[in-house]
Amino acid sequence: MIPKRTVKGMTLKMLPFSDAASDTLPLGQLLRLSLFQISVGMAAVMLLGTLNRVMIVELSVPAMIVALMIAIPVLIAPFRALLGFKSDNYRSAIGWKRIPYLWFGTLWQFGGLAIMPMALLVLAGDTAIDAGKFGQFAAALAFLLTGLGMHMTQTAGLALAADRASEETRAKVVALLYVMYLLGMGISAVIIGTLLKDYSSLLLVQVVQGAAVMTMVLNVIALWKQEKMAPMTKAERAAPQPSFRDAWQDLTRNSDMFRLMVTIFLGTIAFNMQDVLLEPYGGEILGLSVSATTLLTAMWAGGALFGFALAARWLSKGIDPYRMGARGVIIGVAAFSAVLLSAPLSSPALFYTGAALIGLGGGLFAVATLTAAMTIDVAGAAGRGLALGVWGAAQATGAGLSIFIGGATRDLVNSAANSGLLGGVLQAPSIGYSVVYQIEIVLLFATLIALGPLVRTKGLTSQNPRKLELTDFPT
Repeated sequence: MIPKRTVKGMTLKMLPFSDAASDTLPLGQLLRLSLFQISVGMAAVMLLGTLNRVMIVELSVPAMIVALMIAIPVLIAPFRALLGFKSDNYRSAIGWKRIPYLWFGTLWQFGGLAIMPMALLVLAGDTAIDAGKFGQFAAALAFLLTGLGMHMTQTAGLALAADRASEETRAKVVALLYVMYLLGMGISAVIIGTLLKDYSSLLLVQVVQGAAVMTMVLNVIALWKQEKMAPMTKAERAAPQPSFRDAWQDLTRNSDMFRLMVTIFLGTIAFNMQDVLLEPYGGEILGLSVSATTLLTAMWAGGALFGFALAARWLSKGIDPYRMGARGVIIGVAAFSAVLLSAPLSSPALFYTGAALIGLGGGLFAVATLTAAMTIDVAGAAGRGLALGVWGAAQATGAGLSIFIGGATRDLVNSAANSGLLGGVLQAPSIGYSVVYQIEIVLLFATLIALGPLVRTKGLTSQNPRKLELTDFPT
């Protein structure tokens, strides 16, 4: 007979995240709650990928206007901190705090996607009458509503999951929700790309408004009976509420939290500026074929998976997460150095190695900062929603800005080099890419500087090991 302990161990290994469940948040309710991340991932693909391409290619909208529209959700990302604070202190007769923000975030997201295709068609001039500036205003409003809904839904949903999870499973629950977000992006990209293969204006309306309907369906299923009613008296509802300024001061009074915010922001920019440049660099500078550059994604993913395995091993042994994050940053420095040297050495092997190391370093950094953010203490008027809002704002803002900065820097430097402003020696086509990668190395060193004082202090898990298993991530 197979021992019961062996059977349980086999179950945990074959069912990723099965040990993320707890008495307060059973696995069925956890998986149902995670559906809101699917809808947010779907909206992210729509805004940052599908509609970006459709507006420029099929609708012939100027690239500058497209860039401004895409930037709107990024520009409002810092408001996630305020949204998290509001959900911490929301008062209602039935006692719900997170559900109202999940619901209204769903409405904003649904509304933005519902009006978006019509607004884009008007923006492109596909109208019976001259709409003037109305198309630009309507498109900006659609992107604003969708972005606001995404941030509100994700912040309140993460806070609700963190509230319901036990202390032991909280980091695994948030990791599961992040994985569901990536899963939502991947599935949505395939489905939407397939549906829009034979583009037409009518098909654009159907697909985008279909995504709006799916947003409503998924989020209603996700929030159904997820928060218990805790009726509040009239006096409790009328009691003075803490101000956002006081809560922010309480949060930032913790020097570890403030440094962690800066570290996440700098590290996210440093690791993500290459997102739109790595494959063009391989094709334009190293002369790699399309199929060869496609392997970069596999190399990056393999490095990230190995980073998760290392993180699991180190965290199970009680390593300080800040120290582990520093190791990821150092690996990132080596990664971008390898990518830089691959051009003068004409070495595709070195280029692929650099891509894998970027995934490894980025994976270690992501797991480390996630663990630190989920276990850091908040006191006073600051609540978990505010802390998660700040973490999400730093991640989203850093990721959005890094892509724009990377692409713009490469174009500006190449333009200056081609016009002779940088001298004849620096007229090589690789100069723009090289400058971006060197900036990323500098930012990684800046990240180490911000991280240094955190490593010197007693780590959050140095005396209380938190086991983060490889089974916490999908294989």
